[in-house]
Formats: sequence, structure tokens, C-alpha cells
Amino acid sequence: MILPRPFLNLITLGVLFISNAALAADEAPSLLSNGTFETDSKSAGWPDEWSHPEGGTWEKEGDVRFIRLRSAKPGDTLMVYRLLNLPSPPPPALEIRLRVRYSDIKRGKNAWFDGRVMSHFKNADGKVLKPEPSAPAFTGTSKGWVDKSYLVKVPASARSLELMPALFQAESGTLDLARLEVFPATADQLPKPEPVVSSATLTLTNPASLPPELHVVGTELHTKDDKPVWLQGLCIDSLEWSAGGEKIGQSVPVAIDQWKSNVIRLPVREHFWFGRGPWQKKGEGGMAYRKLVDDAIEAAASRGAYVALDLHRFGAPMAKDLEFWKDAAIRYKNHPAVLFELFNETHSISWKIWRDGGSLKSPANKNTDVNVAENSEEDEGDVSTGMQALLDAIRATGSRNIVIAGGLDWGYDLSGVVKDYALQEREGGDGIVYSSHIYPWKKDWQGKTLDAAAKYPVFIGEVGCPPDWKSFSFIPESGRTEDLSKPDWATDMIGLIQKHKLNWTGFAFHPKTGPMVIQDWDYTPTPYWGAFVKEALAGKIYDMKKMR
Repeated sequence: MILPRPFLNLITLGVLFISNAALAADEAPSLLSNGTFETDSKSAGWPDEWSHPEGGTWEKEGDVRFIRLRSAKPGDTLMVYRLLNLPSPPPPALEIRLRVRYSDIKRGKNAWFDGRVMSHFKNADGKVLKPEPSAPAFTGTSKGWVDKSYLVKVPASARSLELMPALFQAESGTLDLARLEVFPATADQLPKPEPVVSSATLTLTNPASLPPELHVVGTELHTKDDKPVWLQGLCIDSLEWSAGGEKIGQSVPVAIDQWKSNVIRLPVREHFWFGRGPWQKKGEGGMAYRKLVDDAIEAAASRGAYVALDLHRFGAPMAKDLEFWKDAAIRYKNHPAVLFELFNETHSISWKIWRDGGSLKSPANKNTDVNVAENSEEDEGDVSTGMQALLDAIRATGSRNIVIAGGLDWGYDLSGVVKDYALQEREGGDGIVYSSHIYPWKKDWQGKTLDAAAKYPVFIGEVGCPPDWKSFSFIPESGRTEDLSKPDWATDMIGLIQKHKLNWTGFAFHPKTGPMVIQDWDYTPTPYWGAFVKEALAGKIYDMKKMR
């Protein structure tokens, strides 16, 4: 699950800067009115239709009218706002043109605290869509006015676009904005994706120091000499939203040495893997990102722990997921410490599409989800590959690594696997584990998880408890059946895991990704969830008193 993080950790849709001199003179008008800030029909001392932040001023130099945002206090945010209703149907892409000038902009505490033009697409219900457009950012001092133009891909369900030029928690500086206009564009104008730089299989420098290779035996995981292994650990996040990660190299040793994990779940994203994400160096094909993943795996494996490499995607498996696994499976082929988690959280599809793929617009693609949507990230395209194709692509590389397959309904529901839709393992593979994600609003532990655990190994890849419902406001009142002021859910959940020896990783070993196991980078356990996780990993046994 991805809950709100600093919303400037954005996933790129492609940005292309071009010169204003290349723009055609006879084109259609901007979709955004008063984008040059010239009209003040009400004599309000401020341009029509634009929000007026405290501290913002409307200036004029010669024939140029512009909005000025000047930082008065380190860490403050000054932002102007517009909501643009898109044409119906929306164009496949938009070109956004800027004229900016900036001086003495110094970054604040985080890399994204600077001058920037943020934006969000929204659907008909007003929900922010993922992925979001990249945010052009400005630091230092420009040489006068700068004209920029960039292109963004429009999600199919987008109905509006929020535009938010801002000095966002910068240490200091001034940002002047003389133009912000939006024009329809065609899909072929979008930047072409970075070419794929293929991986080679990693050479294991000291195989004797690694944990033994695992394979599936009934409902358990065993070593080759038939010793059972129970995987218990932590989900270490950030590589799914940041190409550089956040303290991954620090967190892996702490999770294993201090918290006693023997498995790390490591979420990653395909666009970073291939060098297509924001702020990645162009032309290097994601190799720096892959090296971060390599280092995390090495840090875990050298300590005798395993890594579940999680492709952190939502919705339905698509062609880009197949592309990822064809490469990642070669890189970690038969690495004894690496398990392949095919797809983070499938939802809004039928069990047949889940397994076999097919048209997402087909009448046979019936959504069986009962739990609330956890984010608004959308797939591109109308045809899913299905999970079986991802597994087959991995096996075609010669990789026998254990594969983990998550269920429907945001990764929770494994009922279809028990009935008719289990994946078919190929000869030579080490086997399939099924994954379920469990949170306090998800009911029917027996039917959605334990029935599958009676037939197959199960990995609870995400499990966690928030401190209160306020921090999880997207859950409707009807789903807030637990009293989160008491520890009952947390202790019962861990008791369920221990009673059935379900493999698991507690979510999340990051202080800003809820529900949190830790509350700071000193790795202090959160009292409502992390304290129980740490005790369980250290060997404390909990009694499950109530099923959900």
C-alpha cells in the first residue's frame, strides 16, 4: 500500500524542455485563461482567477505583468493555485509553458523544498490521480527571465488539472512568474522512454556466506537439506518512490542485527529500474538504482537473511511489468537469498484476468473488491498480461527463485487461488508462495488468507496497525470497526501469524510511511504497532483471542 508521503516524491510522466522560440505563432489559445496575469477585471490589485497568497504581490516591469513570491521566513510556503477543467475527451498530453525568474532560492531541509511548479491530475470524483506530473524546480539565481516548456501525459480518467506554482518550504528566495499556459498536445510529442540497458547475472563473490536456497514443500519453505525456514521480518520502503532511496543502507543492518529479521521486503519500481524516473541521470539506464538494490540484497544476504524483491505496482499486471521481470530475473537468477514478488497489489480485476490476462474492458473482467481503494494510481493500457505470464517470463530466464504472488482486493484476497486460479509452476522452479496484505479494515481472515495457507505457503507481505482512524481518513466510517486505542488488533494479528506460522514482514520500517513500525531514524518502535513487531521478531509469543 502507498499512503500519502511527501507529495513531491513524484513519479515522472516525462518532461521535455524546449525553447519558446520554437513555438508556433498561429496555434490555438491556451486552455488556461489569464495565464499571463494581465487581467484584473475587478480592480482587486490581483490577476483574475488566481489565488492570492499572503505575501504574494502583483508586479509590473515595462509591459510584463507577473506574480512575485518572496520568502519572508525560512521554511514557509507561498503558493498560487488554479484548477483547470480539461476538455472532454481530454487530450493525450498537455504542454505547459512557463516564464519564470528567480533569485537566491536556497533549498530547505529536503531536496524538494525549493521553487517549483507542482501539479495534480484529478478524476471526476476530485481524487488525485497517480502517477503525477513531474514538478519543474528552481534553485539559485536565474539570468533574467527564463522561458520553459514541458510535456505531461494525461491519465485517461483525468478531468481536471491542479496547478500550484510555489516557493515550497525553501530556506529563502524569490520566485517571479510571468507566464503559465497550458496547451493540448499529442502522444507522439511526449519524450521517448530511455532505452533498456540489460542486466547481466550478478556474480556471487562469496556464496558460502549466503543463506541456503529455499524451495516450497507443501505449505512450508525448506532448505535443500530439508530444514524448514520461517520468514519473519520488515518491509523497508522508499525505493518505490525515490530513485536514491532513504537510508536503505542504514536500515537493512538495523532490521537484521537489532530487530532480528531474517527477511527484508524491498519494494522497487520499474521506471526507476530502467532509468525513466524523475531526477535520474539520463542515458545511464537505471544502473545507479540497480546498484542500490544490489547493495541492499548484499547487506541482507551477507547477514544470512533473505530479500523479497517486490515490484511495487497496483491494479493489473501489464507489459511494463513483464519487461521488468525479464531483466530483474536475469540479474538475480538463482541468487539463494532473493525471492521474486511479482506484483504488489492487484485490484479491480477478475480472477481470470489476474491469472491469464486479457482485456480490462471485457465483460468477463468483473471487479470483486470489497475493500476501499487505497490510492488512485492507474494503469496505462487496456490489456493485462496476467500473473502467469510474469511467472513464465521469470522461468524462461532459467531462474528457479521462489516466486511470490499477491491476491486480489488490494493484495488481500486469496480465495480464488484456493478455488480455481492457482498459478502453474514450471519445471525446475523452487515453487510459488502466495501473499496477502492485512490491515484493520480487512475482514474474513479465514476465507481470504487462512484457507490458502492450508494448501500453500503464505507470505503476509504487508501488515500493520495505525494509531487511529484519523491518520487513515480514506477508510469510511463503516470500515472503522476496530478500537485502535487498544492493542487488541495488533496482538491478535501477530498471534494469528504465529499460530499458523505465516511468513511475514511488518509494514513499514520507515518513519513516514504508514502504518509505521518506527517513529524516527533512531528506529524507535511506534507504541501502537512497532513495539509488538519488535517483540515478536525477538521471539515473544502472542495469543490470538479474536478472529476477524
